[in-house]
Amino acid sequence: MQPFAQQDGPEHAEPGAPGTPSRADATTGPQVDWDALPEPVRGRLAELAAGALGKMPKLDVPQQLRPVARFAPAKRARLGGPALLAALRDSTAFRTAVLEWLRDHRLDALNPNDDDSVAAATAAVLLGESSATSRVRLVAKNAEETALRAERDAALARNQRLEAELDRVRAELTEALGAVDRVRGEREAELDKLRGRLREQGVQLRKARDAAEQAASEARQGGALRDEELASLTAQLERERQRVAVERARAERAATDAEVARQSAREAREADEVRLALLVDTIDGAVSGLRRELSLGGSGRRPADRVRGASTGAAAGGRVQDPVALDRLLALPRVHLIVDGYNVTKTGYPELALADQRERLVHQLGALASRTGAEVTVVFDGAGVLSVPTAAPRGVRVLFSDPGVLADDVIRSLVAGEPGGRPMVVATSDRAVADSTRRGGAHPVPSAVLLTRLGRV
Repeated sequence: MQPFAQQDGPEHAEPGAPGTPSRADATTGPQVDWDALPEPVRGRLAELAAGALGKMPKLDVPQQLRPVARFAPAKRARLGGPALLAALRDSTAFRTAVLEWLRDHRLDALNPNDDDSVAAATAAVLLGESSATSRVRLVAKNAEETALRAERDAALARNQRLEAELDRVRAELTEALGAVDRVRGEREAELDKLRGRLREQGVQLRKARDAAEQAASEARQGGALRDEELASLTAQLERERQRVAVERARAERAATDAEVARQSAREAREADEVRLALLVDTIDGAVSGLRRELSLGGSGRRPADRVRGASTGAAAGGRVQDPVALDRLLALPRVHLIVDGYNVTKTGYPELALADQRERLVHQLGALASRTGAEVTVVFDGAGVLSVPTAAPRGVRVLFSDPGVLADDVIRSLVAGEPGGRPMVVATSDRAVADSTRRGGAHPVPSAVLLTRLGRV
């Protein structure tokens, strides 16, 4: 393809021919909001522009895209996507050069009537078609519907897993109760057996006592018994008494063991009931979240719900300004502490290298989690991270944002993913993150307050 400055007329197709719009189409037509383009359209635009950029003469490559042109073809669209989209939006010359290259090599990509809605919307945007805006809206709507279906399917699958877990726990509880009943029956049978033996020993003891008394009486009356026989009878009587005492002690131990077994059964049943209650609460939260995501339940909004100038305020969390208030929140059951990693480390110890900052913060959060029992998640920006720690302290979840994703967005997703009513604390000094998560029900706390609390761990 000749440099753009030398292209004064159509060289590859006649103006007005089907599927080959003229170069003027790239600068006419309705204005499209490039910043609001759906991700599939942005990706296809970047791919087409990257393919054209690799084949352009250097004179046609805008100054800001020359570093992108040096990328490998497989990485050009992925790493230079934002710069390519900005050039398509702002540079008419670059957009026209891309169109000319597509007419020469990818004429199929310029069909605004393509069956693929993404391909059709991309072609309409590049050509400045009057239908570009409506086609872009169609792609955005399809993407949103796909995402909602995926969320619905995930929520239904999660609910099914929880129901299966509930059935399993119920089966385990039934089995445990049956085992307790069997142990109780065995203990009671053994206790009855020992009681019977004790009664028999009592009868033998009475017989021995009667025999001894009779022998003593006969000895006193007749004087015929020798002292040795009397001593033997006395010793036998003492042995019988000791044996009866041993049997009585065994019976008492058996009764104590039976009581311990009954107490253990009660404690096991109470622990299983607590676990069952926690599972039921979790399922209830999941069902509530599913209803909220699918807009189900209720009779709809009432006229009083549409009044302007006022709100219930129930969905927003409160700001935390001191370590004492933070301690009160961390003492709540099932609280989730979400930490904006680099925002905290660069507030507390910016002089350290980033890897040392991460290691120090994760270590301090591990100590805090072990003392408070809170669930702790710390999020770092993943861009530029060369060494990721292989393991984190017990109770601390360490996340790195994917390429092209900000840690702030990961934090917002974590807050949005929690069921309604669960206490959440977000540690950050970023006002935008704090405001958005507070509206999601979390309690934002400045990084300095968290650092003060970590200093006492």
